[in-house]
Amino acid sequence: MAAAPAGPPTVYPTLLYRDAKAAIKQLTEAFGFTAAAVYESEDGTVLHAELAYGNGMVMLGSKGRKGVFAEAMGDGGPTGVYVLVEDTDAHHRRAAEHGVEILLPPTDQEYGSRDYMAKDAEGNVWSFGTYAPFGSGG
Repeated sequence: MAAAPAGPPTVYPTLLYRDAKAAIKQLTEAFGFTAAAVYESEDGTVLHAELAYGNGMVMLGSKGRKGVFAEAMGDGGPTGVYVLVEDTDAHHRRAAEHGVEILLPPTDQEYGSRDYMAKDAEGNVWSFGTYAPFGSGG
């Protein structure tokens, strides 16, 4: 088994949203992310945002902009992201209280994790649970 990596994460999922401001609101309020940085253009378009959870982070921005990444992503999606949480049931309750669409309630998995699955307002699938790669839990 590979050793757990040291230092900051080296993989950062990146998503584009039609309404990035609404996505930031949902991810922070319902899922408990913290907005580490949000950069907007003069017209209020989210150019780039960084949302932290634990020692991980997702980056996001608005769809429909110019540039290689935005054009390559096009109208892509949905995307799936897995987030390690300490208390799956409490995290699920918070998301449900904020009206998030729950696809799978908290469920014990045969590989030892307890997970739930939800869909954000633009159809991306978010899984939250206790599974941690590199043998650090789960």
